[in-house]
Amino acid sequence: MATIYEELKSDHDKHRKLLAQLEETCGDSEERRALWQTFYYDVGAHAAAEEVSFYSGLIAKSDGQPEGRHSVAEHHELDEILQELNEMDMSSPGWLTRFKTLKDRYEHHIDEEEEDIFPVAKDVIGPDKSGEIAAEFVRRKKQERKLVDKKAEEALED
Repeated sequence: MATIYEELKSDHDKHRKLLAQLEETCGDSEERRALWQTFYYDVGAHAAAEEVSFYSGLIAKSDGQPEGRHSVAEHHELDEILQELNEMDMSSPGWLTRFKTLKDRYEHHIDEEEEDIFPVAKDVIGPDKSGEIAAEFVRRKKQERKLVDKKAEEALED
């Protein structure tokens, strides 16, 4: 089983790739819509699962609180930008401008997690050699995806 750090890094790498692909798209195209949907839902499930399985343990210990709280606050900021983008017209010039802001801030966030927070977390909550935290993250991420899918179905029914 992978560790939590490997699971998070794997998601981050996938998100970096999606962001780069999205940046190359133009207008309200099928490609942009498909890539955006993939990124939007995966990053939302990732963040929610990460907060429950990873950051809750970090914040529970005084040595991890500053880093944990900082990252959770960044999640909130990023979520606001995600919601704005999700509601904007993808063909407007403003969409790409706002997307570039999201890309810069998200890449900063995940770089900071990997470079600054992971080392602190390894000291505070441990290296997760058994993969227990990673398993909780994966389980929780699947739950979050199901919740998103359920909300989408309910919205279509309304």
